[in-house]
Amino acid sequence: MKDLTIASIEALPVSFPLRQAVTQGLGSVTKRDTVIVKVTTVGGLTGYGESYNGRAPLAVAATVNTTLRDLLTGMDAAATTAVWDVFERRVLANHGTCAACVCAMSGIDMALWDLAGKALGVPLYRLLGGSAREVPAYAGGFALGYAAPAAVADEALSQVAAGYRAVKLRLGDTLESDAERARALRAALGSDVGLLADANCRYSVSDVRAMLPVLAETGAGWLEEPFPPYQDRSWRSAGSITADVLPLAAGENCYTRYEFHRLLDAGAVSIVQPDLSRCGGITEALRIAALASGAGLPVCTHGCHTGLNFAASVHFLAAIENGWYFEADGSTDNPLRTVACSASYRLSASGTVTPLDGPGLGVEVDEDYLRAHPLTDGPAWH
Repeated sequence: MKDLTIASIEALPVSFPLRQAVTQGLGSVTKRDTVIVKVTTVGGLTGYGESYNGRAPLAVAATVNTTLRDLLTGMDAAATTAVWDVFERRVLANHGTCAACVCAMSGIDMALWDLAGKALGVPLYRLLGGSAREVPAYAGGFALGYAAPAAVADEALSQVAAGYRAVKLRLGDTLESDAERARALRAALGSDVGLLADANCRYSVSDVRAMLPVLAETGAGWLEEPFPPYQDRSWRSAGSITADVLPLAAGENCYTRYEFHRLLDAGAVSIVQPDLSRCGGITEALRIAALASGAGLPVCTHGCHTGLNFAASVHFLAAIENGWYFEADGSTDNPLRTVACSASYRLSASGTVTPLDGPGLGVEVDEDYLRAHPLTDGPAWH
């Protein structure tokens, strides 16, 4: 086997403008910012990962290119647990689970797993003890924003025509508009397509109480992130309100197993949603999945940017015993998935995806294309 000592670590921050702005509870988004991480070994192997931008892609990229590069260069790329332990002792111990540091580590960790698979010539899901099983997928990402109800319904129908058996509806607008969109979507989809609701941390407890009858009427499969993960009191209150009607889902905004442990301890969340590009990477996601398994809870991944994170998420879900839904990219305007890399998943006629069979993540990256689209000034969200 080639020498797997880490020779270099490099962050590539990139931006792609959207053809049309999309409005959700988070605001209006006009571009996609993300950070691709490239790790190269002494033996010449290269692995790629994705770091979530955390609304601060320059900070994430700088953390990769300074602190973490200095700390991890020279370590064994295959020793992912040891690498993560160094990160925890030398970074988290002093700074806590701050977003930029954990997002930066997430991309490095993903790249290390990509490298390990390439070194052994096996796909990631086999390294993780999984199989090439089918994973149910739903249409998420930047799709289904605050458009007119008829337009949202038309978009959802196009996703169903593509093969998806579940779609995500964005809440967090006015309660009247949220209810109107939910009813329009259910009427258009019929009863055999799953409807998942995401409030993007824009609800209050009273909003949850007011919207609950509508979600029950439309057969919503879950209510995702009505509040930020740190609002423990709101989660406890909402959990008691929704307990007999529908489950609450959260996790995309949590960093490391420690924050997930707190989330699960609150007892309100029934569906756990780590994002591999921000929770700490694949190494930490496996620990989070174990926490959820111990609590008897399913895991559904969150993802919305590059094919690297999408591919890694399918591998991960196919390898854990409590894996459930894969959040696919429902948008048609995402060159980070369709151009910057090879296909990261393929949707079957029954609405499922299977992990790629190529070594590592199984994704080829067009590095020239990424370097031709460097990070642009200004925020992505307004």
